[in-house]
Amino acid sequence: MDTILVVNAGSSSVKFQVFAVDGNGRLQREIKGQMDGIGSRPRLRATGATGDTLADRAYPIESISDVPAAMLVAGAWLRDELQLSPLAVGHRVVHGGPDYDRPVLIDHGVVGRLERFITLAPLHQPHNLAPIRSLLAKFPSLPQVACFDTAFHRDHDELADHYAIPRRLHDEGVRRYGFHGLSYEYIAKTLPNVAPEIAKARVIVAHLGSGASMCAIHGGRSVESTMGFTALDGLPMGTRTGQIDPGVILYLMTAKGMSPADVQDFLYRDCGLKGLSGVSNDMRELQSSSDPRAAFAVDYFVNRVGLYAGMLAAALQGVDAFVFTAGIGENSAGIRARIAERLEWLGVSLDPDENARHSLLISRAGSRIPAYVVRTDEELMIAQHTLSLIWNRNSSPTFKRERAS
Repeated sequence: MDTILVVNAGSSSVKFQVFAVDGNGRLQREIKGQMDGIGSRPRLRATGATGDTLADRAYPIESISDVPAAMLVAGAWLRDELQLSPLAVGHRVVHGGPDYDRPVLIDHGVVGRLERFITLAPLHQPHNLAPIRSLLAKFPSLPQVACFDTAFHRDHDELADHYAIPRRLHDEGVRRYGFHGLSYEYIAKTLPNVAPEIAKARVIVAHLGSGASMCAIHGGRSVESTMGFTALDGLPMGTRTGQIDPGVILYLMTAKGMSPADVQDFLYRDCGLKGLSGVSNDMRELQSSSDPRAAFAVDYFVNRVGLYAGMLAAALQGVDAFVFTAGIGENSAGIRARIAERLEWLGVSLDPDENARHSLLISRAGSRIPAYVVRTDEELMIAQHTLSLIWNRNSSPTFKRERAS
């Protein structure tokens, strides 16, 4: 059986999925698994296509101390016990910088260029690259493909792409990239099948999870995003600030004596819902908590989604539909209902029963702006890109052509 392996590596876990490729190039998810607790309580868990348990194994701490070690164990399990030898491996890479506007076949040169963006995505980029390096070293002939969270947004108009800084900095790569692009790309490609009436229309998509952002999409293309140069911008997230006055950063460094490394760690790890509540970074825990600070964090999150919806509506010059996706967006009827209240001025009127059922269409029949819940599938998007590239192995990594000034 020909397969594609998809890898999404974090700091303490490696998530992976295996897709079978049939003779017509169609993909079917066969295995979904992860190695979590890396460096603390390593555990391999995996399920099959029907949800049946394929593996649930604990390992000694010293045997799996980092992401490459986790990849070796998971890879050996796939190869030796399941007899799987993938055609290629597709990786989620958060930041493609100014160089890459589409998925690319990976070589050592590509890895070197992607290492330059580690400081722009410190929670993700180093861990995304770790399994790539490991596989390059041990299986150099195995094709690997990098799929970027920034790529979907790279066709932004220049007005959406720039900061109000000297152009030389923009030319060096200091610009608004946008993230969660693999999720938004999947939604844009799925709408013609699940909601064809809005597929080419003006749509706001809210990717709400531990990492959260919103995107204005028109005709299947990204027009504007709440995230910018890094994945800190925009909505408050589990532990990340979201939008913040740059003066706060200066204050932390000058008045509080924090170093750049301290500030980076603070903004990425100690803020967002965690910082606001002092309770948790998990929306489920915040909603069930009786602590007033938890309630305030939820209120703040809902309010910011409403504010950014107005910004994106302006970018689109009107809205034809609103789509919820990702962990919170797909699973929390309560948060969806509260956000919908903030969108009534736009013409959104929610149907409580359909919302409680997590239906595809959750707005009332007479709602001027329909609201949908569409489940995202970044892994399938990565698998599709990976299969497409290995079918065209003669193509070389493509660099973005800069638009003329």
